[in-house]
Amino acid sequence: MLVAIVIIVILLVAAASVVLLAGRARASSTGSLSRETRQRDDSSESTPAPVEGATTSTEIEAAGRERSDQTRTSAFGGLIRRRRGEVVEYEPVDEEEIGVSRRQFLNRGILLTVGFSLSGFGAAMLGFLWPLQGLGGFGGTVNIGKLADILSAIDAQSKPFYAAQARTYVVRYPKDNPTALAAAKKIYKPAVFKDMSELGIVALYQRCVHLGCRVPFCQTSQWFECPCHGSKYNRVGEKKAGPAPRGLDRFYATQTSDTSIIVDTGNIFLGPPIGTNTTGQNAEGPLCV
Repeated sequence: MLVAIVIIVILLVAAASVVLLAGRARASSTGSLSRETRQRDDSSESTPAPVEGATTSTEIEAAGRERSDQTRTSAFGGLIRRRRGEVVEYEPVDEEEIGVSRRQFLNRGILLTVGFSLSGFGAAMLGFLWPLQGLGGFGGTVNIGKLADILSAIDAQSKPFYAAQARTYVVRYPKDNPTALAAAKKIYKPAVFKDMSELGIVALYQRCVHLGCRVPFCQTSQWFECPCHGSKYNRVGEKKAGPAPRGLDRFYATQTSDTSIIVDTGNIFLGPPIGTNTTGQNAEGPLCV
């Protein structure tokens, strides 16, 4: 819930930033007169134009007052003649004739870039933080195939069945061995023990519990042996040697009506404590690490 609130706040801040940038771009696109233009207008208004026929300062001043009176009287009656030509009525310029100025083009380009960047960032955050449970990938439930096919592959290759999408090793558990089951029942969670006793399998997470390396299976020793720091686990993922603090973590697996095995990778059960050895299996050959 907290993550969703944080994402919503980020998106709202991004939207507000885009709106403010757009308003600033519109305001800046209006433009204003340059300082030189304003100074030129002020000088033309303050400096009286030469009056034809006036020679003395008194005649020039009188002519200026007369022209000022004419200006005031004609302010509401029509256009007047100025020193630099006729004053014409303002006609708005068609936007199609103006086109897009360079400033407008740059502002719009920046806004589009920022908008697309924020949208992509928001989508990436949602994709990363959104829970994947129930979507069929790691972090949810994964169908890894039929139980009979899995067991056949394990027996034929003498190694665990690896389900890459679930990041899981599936190994056999001796469900016909009452001693092993009695020992396992005291240690494992009921969900995991149900897989051992009913399905005869264990779904092991591929990650070493020491520092997270993927643990390969050694064909000669029939153990899982981590190449990073030498942690070793027996065939059912119980710790045998190395710096690992416990056995391999595991998942809960269920069997559907059509005998397919569904592994719930959204719930990780911690591996058994050091010293657990329910099957009594020792290394069956040379170690790989």
